[in-house]
Amino acid sequence: MTTVRIGNVKDVAPGQIRAFDVAGTKVDVANVDGQLYAFDDTCTHRGYSLARGTLDGTTLTCPSHSQFDVASGAVVRGPATQPVRSRSVQIGRGSVDRGGLKSAAYFPKTTQR
Repeated sequence: MTTVRIGNVKDVAPGQIRAFDVAGTKVDVANVDGQLYAFDDTCTHRGYSLARGTLDGTTLTCPSHSQFDVASGAVVRGPATQPVRSRSVQIGRGSVDRGGLKSAAYFPKTTQR
């Protein structure tokens, strides 16, 4: 799998959602209690940026009031009826990378000193 560097694990604090532009594709990363989840940035209902939503556990509420599970991309509550594309996350060493469209985000483990 080919990966593309997009940042560092520390770029996404716990409870935060951040959008990354990867070769013209916006991918969001959510940090839920230290667990990172990656998914497409666009709400399937109105096209809003999901990075502008709010996070409560693994539930992301979009500005259009749809709710998605950041772990799976599934719709938790409408009005959206289609899930968002979820991307797998791997922890390793280095910086934040994302593979091709069918592969997912790669997020490195940081070392504490």
